[in-house]
Amino acid sequence: MEFPSLGVEGKIALVVGASRNIGRAITLGLANAGADVVVASRTVDDLESVAGEIRAMGRKALVQQVDVTKAADIKAMADAAVAEFGRIDILVNNAGININKACLDMTEEDWDLVLDTNLKSYFLASQAVGRYMVKQKYGKIVNISSTFGLVGFENRTAYASSKGGIGQLTKVLAIEWGPFNVNVNAIAPTATRTTINEELFANEDWQKWMLERLPVKKFAMPVDMVGAAIFLASDAAGMVTGITLPVDGGWTAW
Repeated sequence: MEFPSLGVEGKIALVVGASRNIGRAITLGLANAGADVVVASRTVDDLESVAGEIRAMGRKALVQQVDVTKAADIKAMADAAVAEFGRIDILVNNAGININKACLDMTEEDWDLVLDTNLKSYFLASQAVGRYMVKQKYGKIVNISSTFGLVGFENRTAYASSKGGIGQLTKVLAIEWGPFNVNVNAIAPTATRTTINEELFANEDWQKWMLERLPVKKFAMPVDMVGAAIFLASDAAGMVTGITLPVDGGWTAW
């Protein structure tokens, strides 16, 4: 019996939002598992640091500065990746922002910024890269969602809406592109120690409440998302598509 690989050796990955936190951890995890990686974000300085770590592992890296809310930037990023490596096997959508406000306090500008960054950019990147994947009849797309896309949470009107939308985008693309051997899945992390969650983790009462509810009794770190991402990006997940996989320490088990 021939078993499918749980690695990504020789694959070409494109990670949008690769400069920090979960995106950085997944990027380095993919490189460690054998992939060459195109790293994309708005901040070039951070990307150069990540690219240096990838090259130190003996893998290739290409840096792309991109405004994830602009279709022209996203298309140029995908085209540059294919021009450099000839194909894109794996796409990780990880761009994200959060504005913590109650619904009655949220402005239209707040809503648009969160939805454009967290959801529109996933659509644009999936569409641009998906054209290549459908043509080559192979691809793995991994969208980074959140447990707040599965359950509600106060003061997360736009954020939770955007993450819930990622789950539905994931399902629709899985249906449309499944016949072309393109798998589309999502990961839903629990509250993770990242810069986007600094406000939460600064609140000791919140930390105590959260730990009481988390079955594993510990908070997630960015590296905790790497195993799920590599699995979904690997050939071992060939029959897995259209799902949102919680990596949440049991948060959604209640």
